[in-house]
Amino acid sequence: MSVISKSVPVNTKATTQCSTDMFTRIVKFSPRFLLALLILPVLGGLISVLLPAFGYAPVLEQTTFSLQGFNALWQTPGLTQMVTLSVATGLISTLLAFIITLMILAAFFNSPWLNRIQRLLSPILVIPHAAAAIAVGFLIAPSGMISRLASPWLSGWELAPNGMFPHDSFGISIILGLTLKELPFLLLMALGVLAQPELGKKLRQQHKVALNLGYCPMTAFFKVILPSLYPLLRLPLLAVLAYASASVEMPLILGPNTPPTLAVAIMHWFNDVDLNLRIKASAGALLQLAVTGGLLALWLGGEKAVKVLFSDSLTNGVREYGGFYWQKITVVLTTLVISFILLSLIGLVMWSVAGFWRFPDAMPEQFTLLHFKSALMQMGSPLFNTLAIGLVTTLFAIILTLLCLESEQLSDKPISRFTSLIIYLPLLVPSIAFLFGLVWIQQLVNNQAAFFNVVLTHLLFVLPYVFLSLASSYRRLDPRFAHVAASLGAAPCKVFFKVKLPQLFAPILIAAALGLAISFGQYLPTLLAGGGRIATITTEAVTLANGASRRTSAVYAIMQMALPLIGFILAWGLPKYFFKSARS
Repeated sequence: MSVISKSVPVNTKATTQCSTDMFTRIVKFSPRFLLALLILPVLGGLISVLLPAFGYAPVLEQTTFSLQGFNALWQTPGLTQMVTLSVATGLISTLLAFIITLMILAAFFNSPWLNRIQRLLSPILVIPHAAAAIAVGFLIAPSGMISRLASPWLSGWELAPNGMFPHDSFGISIILGLTLKELPFLLLMALGVLAQPELGKKLRQQHKVALNLGYCPMTAFFKVILPSLYPLLRLPLLAVLAYASASVEMPLILGPNTPPTLAVAIMHWFNDVDLNLRIKASAGALLQLAVTGGLLALWLGGEKAVKVLFSDSLTNGVREYGGFYWQKITVVLTTLVISFILLSLIGLVMWSVAGFWRFPDAMPEQFTLLHFKSALMQMGSPLFNTLAIGLVTTLFAIILTLLCLESEQLSDKPISRFTSLIIYLPLLVPSIAFLFGLVWIQQLVNNQAAFFNVVLTHLLFVLPYVFLSLASSYRRLDPRFAHVAASLGAAPCKVFFKVKLPQLFAPILIAAALGLAISFGQYLPTLLAGGGRIATITTEAVTLANGASRRTSAVYAIMQMALPLIGFILAWGLPKYFFKSARS
């Protein structure tokens, strides 16, 4: 008996229409999903930290509202110093980074030196805060590189002195570390604004007109460029201020311990074996939220005060404010900043391969790779966790970002100002405040899914940077290619995958490298969301920085820097390789 098989006809047109409708629905829904993904964890975290702060914590068998947490907080020895240290280090470091950024822009505006300075400082962006703190600590320590280079010929020291750095009670080490880390970010944000074709061309023309009218270059910058530039830098500045006021990695490695900054103290209370201290930690998180909110309000108020005080100077016709001397000061200051950063990195590398290295020798007596070998044998699991969490988080962030940007073009209107502000929400709200509440929720919902919890918390910080990195490139795509493809009958999903994504190959790789760098550097989200069960290179580096040998700490810090650096090298090299292969 023969069996005759009969093929079933497939309605290709209906299938294509179904997939197109599905793609369109997903794209149009993606902005709402983005808002929910950013708002719900942050808002839920804030609410979940608010309730325990007022005594309501069913997990700890406390179901009545009270001021127990705040009472314990007010009785904490040194609380005033903690708050003062957080305010001073956050505000001063942000102000210094902003002022130096403006001085560099004003002194080298329309000069080839500005691009050279950018190329020198840009690699600092990929260095995680913990690695940067370790490098700065090695440099300014009593037996650090600065003391070694100045001894004994200048200082007369034959033995390491009893210096106050790092861990000084005034927070100078923290301010130094934060300033050096945030300066390249602010400079890159400013240069990104000036790189906008229409705005950049307009401002450069206005600057030339001011020069032709007799204004010195620095005066021309502050009177012509800054009023148009500053509004576009406001959100990045506020994000920097919010982070600096509630930072954990930098103060934990460089700051004092008696007492520490408020954010570090809150972290210690939350991780204490006495679970009742979590009530006090929740109250402290609300205090940190108030401190950061107060600093943001102070900054915005300072804007208005500066505008009132200096509005007349914009139109008073004065063309010179000692610009020659300020330019020389800026050159010296820029040289010092770059030298300090380079010396920090050189010292870090030397400690990682140093054998016996007595003070005050500027160079080790011998070099060895033993520290790398022993560290690599122990960092298998942390390295795997770091890569896995970073890859999953970044992939999800890029997919969601691309869908949201495609939604803009399908609807033919940009995202709302509300959505633009929400993208910055996880960066503006102190992570120490909402992460504790988010951890409460995660422990109630599923305490065993540590990997998923860490990925979710990393996504809150990776997504804003990936979105901001990809948005400008996506919006600058020439729409004529998409129009031609659509006129030839290509569905929106085909236009997206076949026309737009190939043009965005290089920007997507850069955004992926940035997302990986942000994920690799996350300490507090990993520590809290993982419940201490997921070790990464960053968590191990911070732990080792407070007790292990300098050589082991240096190796972990270098691994922290190497991972994102490899990502950026691939992001810069792969497009050239593929485009060269396509042409050949």
